[in-house]
Amino acid sequence: MDTLIFATNNQHKVDEVRLVLGNQFSIITLQEAGIDIDIPEPHDSLEANASEKSSSIHTLTGKNCFSEDTGLEISILNGAPGVKSARFAGEDRSFKANIEKVLQLMGNTSQRDARFRTVISLILDGQEFQFEGICEGEILLEQRGEKGFGYDPIFVPAGSPLSFAEMNPEQKSACSHRKKAMDKLIAFLQNKQ
Repeated sequence: MDTLIFATNNQHKVDEVRLVLGNQFSIITLQEAGIDIDIPEPHDSLEANASEKSSSIHTLTGKNCFSEDTGLEISILNGAPGVKSARFAGEDRSFKANIEKVLQLMGNTSQRDARFRTVISLILDGQEFQFEGICEGEILLEQRGEKGFGYDPIFVPAGSPLSFAEMNPEQKSACSHRKKAMDKLIAFLQNKQ
């Protein structure tokens, strides 16, 4: 199979996806493909934003590609920050400010259920397919750990004593939402070979 373009400028996501893929499939980033654009995420669902990104790159290049959109969905906040996760505290996409806003809104409530949800949009031979991955867990009262990115310091996946930010990349990958979605994508691509 030809190399897939991964429609993202987020190196953290690229690193996680490459860890999952290993040597099974080859991907290149927008930067590696010589594409210097910031694709908008104007929609109110992860599915629509993922589709927007993959279809934009497919239209531009005509090549097989995939994108993903991920959101942190917190029960007591009615699913927020959700599709607005990257810009929850403003357009500057500050991880620190986003985390502070979540912790402030939640206060000391004992209802801390949350989940990360990833939706991947694959365009293969001009046809779109979507894959979803979910990681259930809860939000901590305070930040723990220095690794990872985004909301990782305040999210503990179900069944783990560690926050995502306390895990090494292999530990996080073993239970992450992104890996679950990627596993479905990989199985799909393997069936197409």
